Amino acid sequence: MTTILHIDTSARRLDNTIQEYNSISKSLAAYFMDKWLTQHSEDKVIYRDLGLHPPEFISQEWIAAVFTADEKKTSEQKSLLALSETLIDEVDKADIIVLSSPMYNYGMPATLKAWFDQVIRINKTFTFDLARGDFPLEPIMSGKKLILITSSGEFGFEMGGIREKMNHLGPHVETLGKYLGIDEFYEIKSEYQEFSDKRHEKSLQHAYQKIDMLVKQIF
Repeated sequence: MTTILHIDTSARRLDNTIQEYNSISKSLAAYFMDKWLTQHSEDKVIYRDLGLHPPEFISQEWIAAVFTADEKKTSEQKSLLALSETLIDEVDKADIIVLSSPMYNYGMPATLKAWFDQVIRINKTFTFDLARGDFPLEPIMSGKKLILITSSGEFGFEMGGIREKMNHLGPHVETLGKYLGIDEFYEIKSEYQEFSDKRHEKSLQHAYQKIDMLVKQIF
């Protein structure tokens, strides 16, 4: 049995009476999950909607708690880290992470960055050893797959594209994924949303087709 951690991050919902107000990234992720579970109904799903239930931002007190030895942590520090512990446990249990995200200001939503900050922790998801030289961080987890499903108003964010250097979403998530134990990274994109033309329709259709192919490919 495979465990999937499904995380949505868009501030938009899927139940708006006007279709255009619904989240594209969430819709694509929901399609992926439906396709997957149709073929693998016995699999377990852990779901979080960071848009509706955003994680707390870390604070100085949170950082202090992280760097306090477990046996010396106060009850207040343990309480500060409770959410982090829960989120890390969800990642640890997952074989596949399905992460949907819109591109906000050329990067990830603040809620997703807050989630990463809560999850990527020393001696929890990575170790730190200066004996390793210039690359002292090593991930603790391994063997996971990450499917990133994104939507953007503009286009050309791929390698060699006209906005390649403006893409601070996919490359950022892929980099951070290393410290979640990600060995296989896939990205499915829908672009041209702000143009609302045939290019957007084609891009969206292509995203659904890529989902169909990816579901068959990875299992």
